[in-house]
Amino acid sequence: MSVQRRITNWLETHWVNPAYAGWVLLGLTLFFFVAATNTLSGWLYVISGISAALIAIAVWLPLRSLRGLKVSRRTLEPVSAGDLLSVEVLLENTTSQAKTLLVVQDEVPEVLGSPARASLELIAPHQTHAWTYTYPTERRGVYRWQTLQLRTAAPLGLFWCRRSREVKATAIVYPRVLPLNRCPLVDDLGRDRSLQLHSDQRAQTATEGLTRSLRPYRWGDPIRLVHWRTSARYGELRVRELEVFTGGQDIVLCLDSSGTWDPDTFEEAVTAAASLYFYAKRCALSPKLWTAGSGLVWGDRTVLSTLAAVTLGEPMTSDRPPDSPVIWLSQDPRTLSALPPGSRWVLWPPTDDLRRYPLDPHHPGLVLSADQPLQSQLQTQLNRY
Repeated sequence: MSVQRRITNWLETHWVNPAYAGWVLLGLTLFFFVAATNTLSGWLYVISGISAALIAIAVWLPLRSLRGLKVSRRTLEPVSAGDLLSVEVLLENTTSQAKTLLVVQDEVPEVLGSPARASLELIAPHQTHAWTYTYPTERRGVYRWQTLQLRTAAPLGLFWCRRSREVKATAIVYPRVLPLNRCPLVDDLGRDRSLQLHSDQRAQTATEGLTRSLRPYRWGDPIRLVHWRTSARYGELRVRELEVFTGGQDIVLCLDSSGTWDPDTFEEAVTAAASLYFYAKRCALSPKLWTAGSGLVWGDRTVLSTLAAVTLGEPMTSDRPPDSPVIWLSQDPRTLSALPPGSRWVLWPPTDDLRRYPLDPHHPGLVLSADQPLQSQLQTQLNRY
């Protein structure tokens, strides 16, 4: 930043900065004052005095115009990558004087785009103006900013005055969720006998004598289910219908966020984790998510918030992955050998690493390529080596 630009910014943020017309007026005032001093002409003194008074008024009015403005924000609702982020700023005029000709600029993070700017013609006394704008989101993440600029030269336009207000904002952009019609990776793990809960055995041990309702006997019903006391009262056989409890099957998705990743590949892995999670939910499973920074989490909003905030190469601040079968998402083939029995994996390996480190034949999985669509690759059959 040049010295001139620094001086201009300092003047505008700490006092006032002359506009082009302001510089002209300052020059004319100085000229008339010097001329009056040299000629001792009274009318020149009058002109220079009037100009100086006009300058003083033009300096004071912008400073007063920015006083009495209260700025706040509405809570930002999370959005998914690719959707529009809606931001609403509330400007309240707490004075009895109208605020006119304001320029409002919201200093959003550069990764979202250029600062949002709006020109407001009027904020009536004791009224609140709601300024709403939208931003396209291209990448997931958690974005925070707090600076909002108020700028005005009203009413004469001779001097600019700018002040910063701290109004904190947090925008959560979830990763995209791909609509998967099928996913053998999840389906195969869901059918694994090591993960299945034998609901019929649990019902026999935990629901003994627990009757949901009684119905007439049908051919083929076990005699042990006949409720003899009720049957004697109705004069026909009545059979007990027992409560049957079925447990959901836990599937743990593990994102190797502490490993070494290519940035674009890591973003694809985050999208894959979100897509696999919600596919497992549609399959009536109980998916959970593990990352190096957050540990084991579950629940739709919690998982999406975790995936929005996860960063590549983050330190291991949580417990190790669970010992039960998992779906492992990584870029390092060397991590596959330590997976628990029955696990599956999704791998984005560099070509050289795949040649140097052969894949573990005990765990089937998917080798993905960045050159092909992620959605179609997640719907392909597992690779067994």
